[in-house]
Amino acid sequence: MKSKILTIAIAALLIASCGTIQNTSGQTKGTAIGAAGGAILGAIIGNNVGDGDNQTEGVIAGAVIGGIAGNIIGRRMDKQAEEMRANLPGANVERVGEGIVVTFDEGSGVKFATAQFTLNESSKMTLNKLTDVMLQYPGEEVIVAGHTDSQGDEASNLELSRKRASSVRDYLIARNIASSRIAMTYSGESQPKATNDTAAGRAQNRRVEIGIVASEEMRKQAEMEANKQ
Repeated sequence: MKSKILTIAIAALLIASCGTIQNTSGQTKGTAIGAAGGAILGAIIGNNVGDGDNQTEGVIAGAVIGGIAGNIIGRRMDKQAEEMRANLPGANVERVGEGIVVTFDEGSGVKFATAQFTLNESSKMTLNKLTDVMLQYPGEEVIVAGHTDSQGDEASNLELSRKRASSVRDYLIARNIASSRIAMTYSGESQPKATNDTAAGRAQNRRVEIGIVASEEMRKQAEMEANKQ
């Protein structure tokens, strides 16, 4: 009970502050939460979990509860991930811990023109397919993370990653994914997945990641089910 109260308290502080946080290397990383993100993601991001090679995967790892309840959540995520792979053949859909990471790079359906952040119709169609699956699994929390390659200056790339993540977040909301369940982060060029020395590598680094974890309500349901076993 104490940990649950602490989680909610941290999330409330984050909602009030709604600013930027520092990663462990001291580099500023823009993070927008606002009155959104849910208790689980709000607390994890506020504690700065997920810095390093892949912030999205780190955030999801921080949401693991383990035990029988964690297995119940994991099986649900397995099923959801399978449906996403079937509907989004170009995207990289990974099961991480008790959650899911969906990565859309420049070659997988969510594309932006150079230095632009507006979603085109093709990108919207891809996100429609994603949200069609997500809406079948209510009660989850979602993190949208924006990234760029290293072309251009660092400050501009940070702002561009914010705008691209915001475009995707806003479209998810327009598709009836509850805004109160969505957190948004943006890291500019600071978390590359591939080398920035080649065109192919830079295309992988220009990406938006969507992480999915169990909400507080889903955790409670899983724990109740686990107690019956």
